[in-house]
Amino acid sequence: MKTVFQELKKRLGDAILEVSEGPAKEWHVLALKDSILKIAECLMEVFGMRFLFLSGSDTRKENGSFTLHYIFSYAQQDQFLTVQTKVEEKDPRFPSLAHFLPKANWHEREVQDLLGLIAVGHPDPRRLVLHEDWPQGLFPLRKDFGSPKKIPRAAGDYVFERVEGEGIFEIPVGPVHAGIIEPGHFRFSSAGESILKLEIRHFYTHKGTEKSGEGKSPEHLLCLAERISGDNSLAHAVACAQALENLGRIEVSPRAQFLRVVFLEMERLHNHMSDIAGIALDIAFSFGASQLMRIKETLLRLNERLAGTRLLRGVVTLGGVRQDISETQKEWLIQEIKKIKNDFDQTIQLLWQVDSLMDRVETTGTIKKEVAEVLGGVGPVARASGIDRDLRRDHPYAAYKDLFFRVPVFMEGDVESRMKVKAQEVYESFKLIYDALYAMPAGPLCGAVKPLMPSQSALGYTESPRGECFHWISTDGQGKISRWKIQSPSFSNWPLIEYAVLENIVPDFPLINKSMNLSYSGNDR
Repeated sequence: MKTVFQELKKRLGDAILEVSEGPAKEWHVLALKDSILKIAECLMEVFGMRFLFLSGSDTRKENGSFTLHYIFSYAQQDQFLTVQTKVEEKDPRFPSLAHFLPKANWHEREVQDLLGLIAVGHPDPRRLVLHEDWPQGLFPLRKDFGSPKKIPRAAGDYVFERVEGEGIFEIPVGPVHAGIIEPGHFRFSSAGESILKLEIRHFYTHKGTEKSGEGKSPEHLLCLAERISGDNSLAHAVACAQALENLGRIEVSPRAQFLRVVFLEMERLHNHMSDIAGIALDIAFSFGASQLMRIKETLLRLNERLAGTRLLRGVVTLGGVRQDISETQKEWLIQEIKKIKNDFDQTIQLLWQVDSLMDRVETTGTIKKEVAEVLGGVGPVARASGIDRDLRRDHPYAAYKDLFFRVPVFMEGDVESRMKVKAQEVYESFKLIYDALYAMPAGPLCGAVKPLMPSQSALGYTESPRGECFHWISTDGQGKISRWKIQSPSFSNWPLIEYAVLENIVPDFPLINKSMNLSYSGNDR
């Protein structure tokens, strides 16, 4: 990182105020806010770093200003860099990166809504998280925001962008849907059945999870993390635990590292089974869907037998895990996984041979590599579009550094490619579970728990079934949790669906949507 800091100093001089090392492969740079654009350009174009997310904090009590934290990945050196800048309350403006860095679009709008800071030059400054009936001047992530029993409502309508022309009409879908899912609004502009534009509107059930975490104990935070997105409960819990462990310099026992891999891959398996089943169901191939959902149910029952819970809640604790796998359970689990693998083999081969299914998924919902890269796509969606990226390999955590696995990548970016990525990841998960169980050392399940360091921040992360999941936590001067930022993979991937549907027909939207498997709950947080 020394070369990075030298280059920043050379280019920006006095705009770089301070450089410091944080916990666990993290570095921090404090800079003037007017230099943020030049810093981002330098980090990305000169050093090949990748912007991950933006977090804003109300630090007026500590230093008299708000603080923005821009998090970058430096995969070449397995490091992370946080660029911090202060924004004064009397001048709450900060330069927008969205023109240069489109993936920053939603991040900056979220900061505007929740902290009341203004992204100058943003191409679309409309509200994102807060809807139009939320009163002006009330910013939930400010420390002086109370918890009134009822927020007074204001009048206002969200103005959708319209496509004008002869024969063009709008199709509203949602926000209330026919299935038992959370609300999300989709506004299509189409000519006949061909989709010309899609605009999405979400955050109807924002849970205020990040605000709820302020001042809570680490154990309480883990409990909240498991409830961000139900089917990705463990991925969020591990990411949150890692951030807390870094803040407390807590050592995770070697056995627990391998157990975390086993449980994380079990979670990936039941998610991918459900995803592929959903695609088959939307194509009306009910037999294939029912077979995959039967396998999913078997996996959930394995989870319950191993951990006492189908969605693996309560498995992770600070410093390790609560649930062990005995030698008897190990041999039993390996035999059960072999049966599931054989079952999956037969089912997935059948799917590839159904012409009517392949006709629907080939070339449908294509996301080009450059679009996925520019908009910050992550996980299987990005890998199906040619982006070779996986946190388990690029920034290894738990015991992944000790295990070999392949990262499947396809170039076409369509529904078929997203199915193939997930199918191949299923096989890699089988292998990872075998290898982790056989390589798992003896030892305790947990390391010693220590208090969190005061006035520090730390990052935790996992490659969840949907993609990159980040938890960034900072503490106040007493070591209590001051700010909790959750960057879910669905928040990263939802903007891509507006491009995936272009030049497709309206009846293919459910299929495209299912192939991306985006979470409303994980997005709304």
